[in-house]
Amino acid sequence: MELFQKAKTVRLRSHHDKYVLAEDDQESVCQDRQGSIQRAKWAVDSVVRFKSCYGKYLTATDEQFLLGVTGRKVSHTFPRKLDSKVDWEPIREGFQVRLKTRYGNYLRANGGLPPWRNSITHDIPHRHTDWILWEVDIVELRPEQPPPQLASPAPV
Repeated sequence: MELFQKAKTVRLRSHHDKYVLAEDDQESVCQDRQGSIQRAKWAVDSVVRFKSCYGKYLTATDEQFLLGVTGRKVSHTFPRKLDSKVDWEPIREGFQVRLKTRYGNYLRANGGLPPWRNSITHDIPHRHTDWILWEVDIVELRPEQPPPQLASPAPV
């Protein structure tokens, strides 16, 4: 998606008007209205991978968020190898995007009472389909790459 090809750093804003933040414990993620802080900025890395200010990747884990409830935990990790758990497929929906895991789940901004409030999970939404829509704020653009120079023909 062109949006992420040009972006060096982004912020992900949910329908709650809150941003995905990397928690200070350098593992958890949450939502907060403070989008101007460093923990709300995610560097866009190669495929579509998001790297936090701690150098760790936004990761869709296999762990349940709450026992017996749908939704898997999302954290930021530094995996031994960069695999599909850190890859996100952006799917444009109007002016927003859905961020899909390789296994068909979507990054979801949860609302409601604790422990759901301000949490981030991934799953397939059956209700609250707007909870998987994200606005992407480009914080920093990648530098323009100069066009490749054509070699001039050698003199005869």
